[in-house]
Amino acid sequence: MVERLEVPPAEVPPADEGRPSFGPGVFIAVLGLLLLGQFVYAPYLTSPALQTWSTVFVAICVQALPFLVFGVLLSAAITAFIPASFWTRALPARGALAVPVAGVAGAVLPGCECASVPVAAGLISRGVTPAAALAFLLSSPAINPVVVVATVVAFPGQPMMAVARFTASLVVAVLVGWVWLRFGKGEWLRARRVHDHAGFGEAMRHDLLHAGGFLVVGAMAAATMNVIVPREWLDALAGNLWVSVLALALLAVILSICSEADAFVAASLTAFSPTARLAFLVVGPMVDLKLIALQAGTFGRRFAVRFVPLTFSLAVLVSVVTGTVLL
Repeated sequence: MVERLEVPPAEVPPADEGRPSFGPGVFIAVLGLLLLGQFVYAPYLTSPALQTWSTVFVAICVQALPFLVFGVLLSAAITAFIPASFWTRALPARGALAVPVAGVAGAVLPGCECASVPVAAGLISRGVTPAAALAFLLSSPAINPVVVVATVVAFPGQPMMAVARFTASLVVAVLVGWVWLRFGKGEWLRARRVHDHAGFGEAMRHDLLHAGGFLVVGAMAAATMNVIVPREWLDALAGNLWVSVLALALLAVILSICSEADAFVAASLTAFSPTARLAFLVVGPMVDLKLIALQAGTFGRRFAVRFVPLTFSLAVLVSVVTGTVLL
């Protein structure tokens, strides 16, 4: 019998224990300098690599920040206004049933992967089974209506690409949730402790500064990888199915494109098979550099080193199976 996995209160450290602190001045100053550099100093940079790095870095931050703010607002609202008892009533008591219900619930929340991390942290802190919250974390940026419509528009005349993306993403989210429910341990997940006296503004400020700092770190890594990886390598890999699937899956991790925009990038990769492009669309919203940084900062490194490989492996395998059947 599969038992529900809970995070015992004694195993959840205080919110700021063991975490780097990103003050509001530092976070705002970094974004301000980057935006200023993009529009004022970029024309004076003669190196194409530096110009590319600057463009990609600023694009990721600007693209992700609105959705991050949306997720923080929702998480703060959950913390301040929704009692913990609501979630125990909304989700089935058995974890095995709560996981697919939480996965399907991701379809009704427009947002990208940046928003899903603080929302999932807020759910766990309010008593939701961690496995169910993680299923929601993975499904929300991949199967919500905004992403589905964007995929349909990006692939005109190919509606099955949107169907395949929705199906594969939901299956991966549920499978990861079930695996974590069965084998996950409480000490692996350093969930954020939310104090009952914390108001909406306090919770929002804490989450925004914390998640925003790791967003900057992840965007820096993604921009650096964009400059390092030669485009010629991708063209040489497109001929083999498994190699091309892995290549686009890794490319999705590196590029860290918001889930509302990645379908248009995938559609432009015409040298690759539909299955390989499906892997790009499934992996991206679940595993990318900025998301790994956000997850490690929010839930801890011990969580990330287990959750990321599990999610990536299942996303690749499910994408191949789904692409073979539906595409």
